[in-house]
Amino acid sequence: MKEGDVILTALPQSNGAIKNRPALLLRELPPFGDYLACGISTQLHQAVPEFDDAISKTDKDFERSGLLAPSVIRLGFLAILPSQRILGVIGQIAPDRHARVLRTLSSHLIANLDEPAPSEGTR
Repeated sequence: MKEGDVILTALPQSNGAIKNRPALLLRELPPFGDYLACGISTQLHQAVPEFDDAISKTDKDFERSGLLAPSVIRLGFLAILPSQRILGVIGQIAPDRHARVLRTLSSHLIANLDEPAPSEGTR
């Protein structure tokens, strides 16, 4: 397994059920080889504009992604996965898509860092 792989893993659903779902391996984390991953959904209406990344059948990396239908890479659906929870690799996305997804997530995480943090009394 490697970063950029589309994998199958058990993920919690909004109703609390656990289902085997596709996810994208974003980054391997030290020191134990766990992965930061994000869920992939066929619910295209859930895509957050300018944040999530949609992959359609006309995209050059759709076929090798292993996905069966147009899908959305949901950056708001993150999980830390130990390698033993990964059921298998079903495909991979293109390196440029992987880099774009990482840049989008990291930009979101560091946005507004120059603004002062809220004081204890304003929380």
